[in-house]
Formats: sequence, C-alpha cells, structure tokens
Amino acid sequence: MSRPPADRSGAWYRQPVLWLGAAVFTASMAGCIWIIMVGARHDDVPVDAPHPVFGVPARHAAPAASTPAPASTAP
Repeated sequence: MSRPPADRSGAWYRQPVLWLGAAVFTASMAGCIWIIMVGARHDDVPVDAPHPVFGVPARHAAPAASTPAPASTAP
C-alpha cells in the first residue's frame, strides 16, 4: 500500500511574499554596493575647518571675507 503524496502547498519556497522580500533585499544590497563604488571614485574637497571629532569638523570655520557686489551703473 502506498502513502498519499505530502501536501507541499504551504512550503516556504511556494510563498510569493518571501520571493518578493528576497528580490527587494537583493536589489537594495546591489544599490548600496553601487552607491559605495560610485562614491569611492570621487574625492571629497578638503575644507578649512578646525580639528575633527570622529572625522567630522567640530564647528564651522570662520566665514571667508566676501567682497561686496559692484553697484549698478544704471541711470
């Protein structure tokens, strides 16, 4: 006598929400890696700032002296 086939309709690999979650997770990891790779290609512009705390400037440097805009010569 043979046994009836096992009901596998509730198996994890038959749940579409798990496949959707895996696809979203994979896409987000690929996006993170892409952003890191693109960011690594561009150097940061050095700024005139006081000593850093954990790599971040502790406060803003004094503003640079700005020259006033020339006055308009309209009549």
